[in-house]
Amino acid sequence: MRTLLLKSIPLLALFLFASNWADAQKAKAPATLTWGSENDEPNNSFATKTIGISSEGFYVLRQKLTQNMNSKPKFWVEHFSREMKMLRSEQLDLKYKRKVRDFEDVLFLNNKLYLLTSFNNTAKKRNYLFRQELNAKTLLPNKNLDLVAETEARNKEVEGTFAFAISKDSARLLVYNELPYEKKSPERFGFRVFDQDFKLVWEKNIVLPYNDDQFTVEEYRVDEEGNVFLLGVLYEDGAKWRRRGKPTYRYVTLAYLDNGTIFEEYRIDLEDKFITDLTFRITKEGSLTFAGFYSERGTYSIKGTYFFQLDPYERALKNRKTTEFDFKFRTAFMSNKSKERALEATERNDARKEPELFDYSLDDLILRSDGGAVLFAEQYYVEQDYNNNNFGLNSPYYSPYYDPFYYSRYGYGYGRQQPDYYYHYNDIIAINISPDGNVEWASRIPKRQETRNDGGYYSSYAMATTRDGFFFVFNDDARNFGRDDDKLYTYSGRSNSVVALAHINIKGEVSVYPLSAEQDAGVTLRPKMCKQIGKREMAMLGERGRGYRFGSLKFD
Repeated sequence: MRTLLLKSIPLLALFLFASNWADAQKAKAPATLTWGSENDEPNNSFATKTIGISSEGFYVLRQKLTQNMNSKPKFWVEHFSREMKMLRSEQLDLKYKRKVRDFEDVLFLNNKLYLLTSFNNTAKKRNYLFRQELNAKTLLPNKNLDLVAETEARNKEVEGTFAFAISKDSARLLVYNELPYEKKSPERFGFRVFDQDFKLVWEKNIVLPYNDDQFTVEEYRVDEEGNVFLLGVLYEDGAKWRRRGKPTYRYVTLAYLDNGTIFEEYRIDLEDKFITDLTFRITKEGSLTFAGFYSERGTYSIKGTYFFQLDPYERALKNRKTTEFDFKFRTAFMSNKSKERALEATERNDARKEPELFDYSLDDLILRSDGGAVLFAEQYYVEQDYNNNNFGLNSPYYSPYYDPFYYSRYGYGYGRQQPDYYYHYNDIIAINISPDGNVEWASRIPKRQETRNDGGYYSSYAMATTRDGFFFVFNDDARNFGRDDDKLYTYSGRSNSVVALAHINIKGEVSVYPLSAEQDAGVTLRPKMCKQIGKREMAMLGERGRGYRFGSLKFD
């Protein structure tokens, strides 16, 4: 029997069953895909992120993990041209004076590549962050190892690690790290804000206004002026889980303004309603736009959207509004008996038993130019099954490189009984919200993906934004195209797969097409590594055996 292992904080909304979906299956896709030449990947390595995009092409980070607990991962930087040809691949040298540094990241700022590494001095209980500029052509680091930051680190596995956030216009970089603190005391962080040339703008050690057992930070953001914002959850009873009944938590935004000299706190709640998910973006004017979802019943279902805007200096909330999804949508996938019970609960106004929806995870929030926003989500959950004879590292299906439940910074969990993990990535949801908080339209892209023991390596989707709407690419079952019935087949791996292209226009209408190219035989798409690189172009990563290639997807 399968057990639900991971249930995301969900969202869902009204959707449009577009009548042109079936017709689109037989029409030509409004895009052209051209694959570049194939490259051989280093054994057991995989691309992890697109570092940056330049006028000449783009840069990709590649990583190799090892099952040897005493060996550190290896990293490469790869440079591709706009024609999807690899120009150079270089393994990063992390050695310095007979010491091996820890890899932190590679950043692209002001058309320059920076390698960030750290070294932990256990004797001094300090952790040091260094930067080296990489040559844009050779990808080799310069010899100067510049110290960016140093911090206390009593335990290098817990404290002293660095993380990064870049403003939307890449004008500011936030480097932050956790500082040592006592259990059940306020957490401490070090903030350093740099400009696009890596010059320090301001730095400060801050103490959160809550004990560590009460508060969890969910997002860090920095704007073009160097103001830093944290979004977190405050648990009023000290229990860091969300309960049914009445909400025992609230969202909180912390702002560090004017080079860290001004501190502001904004508490966000909906009285007796649960905010099940919330995110925010910084507008060009410096205000904050928030959007998320709420529930009447608990934290694992949703009933509607929550939207508002905040001026961090005036502390003014504007256009705060909740929008309930209609009954038909909330019961669209229910059995007849469940619909009858839901209708009875609705008629007697029993909010705790009215229908709500599950298992959709908030992926992105895109700001509209008029102050509105568009939310994107995907149904996602993981099941585990101990009934199959799949245990540990001897399973032919198991790979530690793709299983997030297996590897962590604390090492590998070898020697334990290993079940099967089933990764589900299903429908994509887009919700268009006006500046006053009303839902103008919401659309659903039908998709079913279920894979086993791979961490969803070939699942999920990539998205590109254009003036006439949104494009999505994902792996699909080829049987979902070229027929007249409404049955939706499940993508379960590389066999019988096709790349699907979905388009949501500015009216919310959905079209889905099979996408193919002459050179794509046997190539499987890596959606999580596809990236928009131009106004109407996306770089597509495809794999075949130990070979991989990038392709150019240009929208008509």
